[in-house]
Amino acid sequence: MEYTEIMVRYGELSTKGKNRKSFIDRLHGNVAKVLKDYPDLRMQPHRDRLHINLNGVDAKPVMEKLKNVFGIQTFSLSVKVSRDFEDVKKKAVEMMHEAYKPGMSFKVGTKRADKTYELDTNQINLQLGDAICEAFPEIDVEMKHPDIKISVEVRQDGIYLSYLTVKGAGGLPVGTAGKAMLMLSGGIDSPVAGYLAMKRGVDIEMVHFFSPPYTSEQALNKAKELTSKLTAFGGNIKFIEVPFAEIQETIKSSVPEGYLMTIQRRFMLRLTDMIREKEHGLAIFNGEAVGQVASQTLESMAAINDVTTTPILRPVATMDKTEIIRLAEKIDTFNLSIQPFEDCCTVFAPPSPKTRPSIEKTRHFESVLDIDGLLQRAMDGIKITTVEHGNKFMESDQENINSLL
Repeated sequence: MEYTEIMVRYGELSTKGKNRKSFIDRLHGNVAKVLKDYPDLRMQPHRDRLHINLNGVDAKPVMEKLKNVFGIQTFSLSVKVSRDFEDVKKKAVEMMHEAYKPGMSFKVGTKRADKTYELDTNQINLQLGDAICEAFPEIDVEMKHPDIKISVEVRQDGIYLSYLTVKGAGGLPVGTAGKAMLMLSGGIDSPVAGYLAMKRGVDIEMVHFFSPPYTSEQALNKAKELTSKLTAFGGNIKFIEVPFAEIQETIKSSVPEGYLMTIQRRFMLRLTDMIREKEHGLAIFNGEAVGQVASQTLESMAAINDVTTTPILRPVATMDKTEIIRLAEKIDTFNLSIQPFEDCCTVFAPPSPKTRPSIEKTRHFESVLDIDGLLQRAMDGIKITTVEHGNKFMESDQENINSLL
């Protein structure tokens, strides 16, 4: 059967009252960005649905991309039929031939957007049900939990039939909950934190620290590729590169070894906060999980957070590593995250970092540093790019594996 459109149903947007239009507009824009490679598609956002006219485009790859976009509850492949009810019955029976397998049950559900149509909802349900039962005498009718639901939508330009409903990503459209910075490393946890932030509608901008010549171009491209993976859930993401080598060298030469990690993280947080203010963000997200490494004890977090009053949100804070890995595999970042290109946190990691650093001692050790000068020079060197959906920055996994052999 040749389908004519994809009918997208909104998720939590139904609870947004007066803000509903802005939520729908944002979802429409995010879907358009994710589907930018299909210029022939025609989209029509309405109060209760987003209609995507396929215009001859293969539906399968479009549906694969729609599965990831936050703000979508479900979507269905639909076929447009004339308003002649005999045509509707014929097409419904044809659709059942495609969907039905022996032993399955069905029901018909109708939505009448056009109230002037000659048949009301109950008449449509009964007459279509009768036509299907006549064509499939062995089929059962099940109103609560049918195996197949033939959905009918009556509009002014025609009648739309569908049976295949696909579950969407849920959540809120990215951008409807404000903007925040994500401290993106090259590891497993921070991309998962970014994914969870985006699911609640947060428009994230990536802040990535790199330290050439200690970190490689491959490590930087890995972070960009991780960013590209996350664009599947809501469209373009701003990527902000922050040079960090001078700060790390200065800290290493001036601070006791046990406090290197704590003070490095304090500088990272200061810089991220400065970028947040410049970009008009509202909060900072990161991938810290309580107790996972030395810099992620509650004492360490308190010592690091000491440099700002900006909200620091940690979506994976209470998750164990297996849960985080499971999510990383689901969003297709895990295999990329485990590639062995070291980031600036690992190349300058001390062998025995303090797990319970004193805030007073941390401030004292920092007092000998030119904090303002180091921060300003790093800010002067930042580079900002926009990562679009589908951008590639690295070779294939197999090519990377071969380069390491």
